[in-house]
Amino acid sequence: MISHNHYDHLDLPILSRLADRGPCQFIFPARVARLLRSHSIGPVHELDWGESLRLARAEIHSVPALHFSARAPFDRNRTLWCGYVIEAADHLVYFAGDTAFGSHFAQIRERFGAPRLALLPIGAYEPRWFMVPVHMAPEEAVRAHQILGARTSIAIHHGTFQLGDDGIDTPKRRLMASNPGASFLILDNGQSVTLS
Repeated sequence: MISHNHYDHLDLPILSRLADRGPCQFIFPARVARLLRSHSIGPVHELDWGESLRLARAEIHSVPALHFSARAPFDRNRTLWCGYVIEAADHLVYFAGDTAFGSHFAQIRERFGAPRLALLPIGAYEPRWFMVPVHMAPEEAVRAHQILGARTSIAIHHGTFQLGDDGIDTPKRRLMASNPGASFLILDNGQSVTLS
């Protein structure tokens, strides 16, 4: 599942390698499939906000996010961006993708219920005057976690690429300083956790 077409999320060489390893299902926001098919990557499923797809024992729902799309100077917002809610084995997982803070968190909770796990972005939030419409600050991610009522949240979109004026480790330090509680986890790259 890819949330949007920005280069830090949709890496064509990596997706090609995944497709070459064996059978894969690729899920993208509306109007992104053409790019994948032009590179012989597939099968590709596109979802618009509010659409769902059943794969095996999971149902995947495309949900709104506050962000944008672009891969070149003149293609801004020609494809969609989204988050996903995954329902499987009586569990609910919310992958926010890239998003600003907004009312969509309450709407997701209202429609689907509180997620067992929420994957919430915390990086690339500076400078605020520029990033506030498209990326949450760590404190906003804590608020989203609370609004969603997630049993556990994991911080994503930090510590890999320098995308904003915030330092590579600043989002993690700022999230820890905001005292998110034991139910909001901050993992290092390569670290894993088992949830009960």
